[in-house]
Amino acid sequence: MKLFPSLLRKEGSRGVFKSKMDKYSYNKPKLDIPKSALQRLFDVVSIIAFMAGTVYLISVWNQLPDQVPAHYNAAGEVNRWGSKWELVILPIIAVLMAVFFTFLEKHPEWHNYMNLNRNNIEFQYKNSILFLNVIKNECVLLFVYLSFNIAQVALGKAESLGILFLPIFLVIMFGSIAFFIIRSIKHK
Repeated sequence: MKLFPSLLRKEGSRGVFKSKMDKYSYNKPKLDIPKSALQRLFDVVSIIAFMAGTVYLISVWNQLPDQVPAHYNAAGEVNRWGSKWELVILPIIAVLMAVFFTFLEKHPEWHNYMNLNRNNIEFQYKNSILFLNVIKNECVLLFVYLSFNIAQVALGKAESLGILFLPIFLVIMFGSIAFFIIRSIKHK
């Protein structure tokens, strides 16, 4: 309460600030919600793609030049070259993100919800878990594709990501986010 002492002085010992905090700090129930077949399928597809991308990267490692694309502009053209060791960062980030999102999938009671109540709690939890699963797997597939494309450009088999990469990526990511937000709002 020392963060906002002026609120406490104006409103008494408990004050408005404390009662507002009480409203939002309730404990959400922990429900045992198993992964759906769709979630397991998404996970398997991402794992297979990740493993294939990693095997591909290892198989072409010695053929890669010392300098590989390290950054692309909005048009998908290479605008910075860097060490081929920078390629190692992409699979590491993908794994760390996948582990973090998988952990969050197991704790839907920690997520934020709009209008959560007894009638919709199971649906909202399932929706939130599926949302995290979809975003997680889209990100893993993105990093796999970027690793593959960087290797292809470095080997001279491709010129760039292409002009359509960024718009397609943004539509997929924001489309997924919008879909799950709308789905959540419809099930108040």
